[in-house]
Amino acid sequence: MDYSVIGKKIKELRKVVGLTQGELADGICTQALISRIEKGDIYPSATSLYQISKKLGVDVNYFFEIGMTPRLDYVKEVERQLKKLRVKLKYDEILEIVKTEEKNPLFLKDETNLQLLYWHKGIYVNEVDQNKEEALILLEKALSLTYNQKKAMSEREMNIMISIGILEFSRGHYAQALETYQNVNDALIYNDQMNDKSIKTRLLYNIARVLTRLGKYQESTKRCEEGIRWLIEEENLYGFAQLNYHIGYNLELEEKYQEALPYFVKAAMLFDMQFNTKLSTFIEGKIKELNEKMSRKE
Repeated sequence: MDYSVIGKKIKELRKVVGLTQGELADGICTQALISRIEKGDIYPSATSLYQISKKLGVDVNYFFEIGMTPRLDYVKEVERQLKKLRVKLKYDEILEIVKTEEKNPLFLKDETNLQLLYWHKGIYVNEVDQNKEEALILLEKALSLTYNQKKAMSEREMNIMISIGILEFSRGHYAQALETYQNVNDALIYNDQMNDKSIKTRLLYNIARVLTRLGKYQESTKRCEEGIRWLIEEENLYGFAQLNYHIGYNLELEEKYQEALPYFVKAAMLFDMQFNTKLSTFIEGKIKELNEKMSRKE
């Protein structure tokens, strides 16, 4: 893709409006980033492009209608950003993107694109507002925009169903959560060309969490081990830390502290490598607790 076309158009409009790079950047990004965008060194993120278009007094569609950049690229960039923030649990930033794109006709006039916003708004309402009823309404609304039992489940629909399962789990509705996860598992059986490999990892991890709550520790651990084998096979690290931690947690609940320790150590190291200091610090605290428990036993 020729990124310079978008950059040149932004520069051209900026000069027509009479803004400096710093003025255009204010409230959006840095002046240096605007400079790089205009030079064609980088492509603006979906959110930034939308904010830039507002400041320049044009609809965001203008940049797609100049015939140089497919509209799909913008939506895919929004989806990519939301996934990145979802993995990092940055819910406030997720909501910021959702609020921005709720005004964008690219999303309002397309059910598939609108689904993306409802899904992530539902995640925010569940995780931050802790409003389970409203979150479930949003997630089910998102799913209903495209879901049809007579056709194969799409990868996004699988992800939304997993989010519904997580919500049910958080409400203590373990049977409903497992039933939802089973629906996703059934869909995966018939989908051997998955692009998003993280779906299977998310599924196995969340099934394991339910089984742990039901006291089925060994069965839960088997699901985690299956997930780890899948990650190794796919050469993918997504979820590797979580799965190792959960095996350690199961072993801790079984009072097998010596066996649990290596899993906690590995999980802490992996979270540290991901710069997730919150979780690595939490697990280091768990490691300290286990060592104290083992010392008292001796």
